[in-house]
Amino acid sequence: MKSPTKLLCAALLALFALLCPKVSLSQAPTVITAPSPQLQNYVLSPNDLVEIRVFQEDDLQTSARVAQDGTINFPLIGVVKVGGKTTQEASKLIRDLLAKDYLVNPQVTISVREYARRSFTILGQVQKPGVYEFADNQTMTLLEAIGMAGGYTRIADPAKITLKRSINSRDIIYKLNAKTMARDEASKPFEILPGDTVTVSESVF
Repeated sequence: MKSPTKLLCAALLALFALLCPKVSLSQAPTVITAPSPQLQNYVLSPNDLVEIRVFQEDDLQTSARVAQDGTINFPLIGVVKVGGKTTQEASKLIRDLLAKDYLVNPQVTISVREYARRSFTILGQVQKPGVYEFADNQTMTLLEAIGMAGGYTRIADPAKITLKRSINSRDIIYKLNAKTMARDEASKPFEILPGDTVTVSESVF
């Protein structure tokens, strides 16, 4: 026969079980971690490998490499141009296309699994002219690019630098004064983009 103490404990446990409903794992809230602001502002370019997820739509999870024309293939909606858009803008584009004909209020996230190799060319009066690569997701200023090339030669003219950049298949030429940039801390740094060609001119004596 059980003691009165054991009977009392059993009764209390039974009462606790009745008063406290069970919580199943399926009822637990789902936490979605938002991409960092840096990733949201990253501009997608050809050869980036991206992973796209749609919340609660596992069949739509896709890994795709951005083609040279900036496009990827995505289930249901087909070819989508994401090149030149930030990851946040590309997510919104895919979300809108899915919401238009297929899903109700889809939640789309894009992450970059592998960044494309990025490079620029620097020629002329620098110690080590040639092609240099960016680190993944790295920004590069004109002065940093010159530093990577070993700095100026003895006859370089930092005030006369040209930069060639292709924009929408058109070559744009920039005339830059790195001497002023280095001297004036208030001047805005000039950012190098992948594919740029920098030429440091020679001084005229």
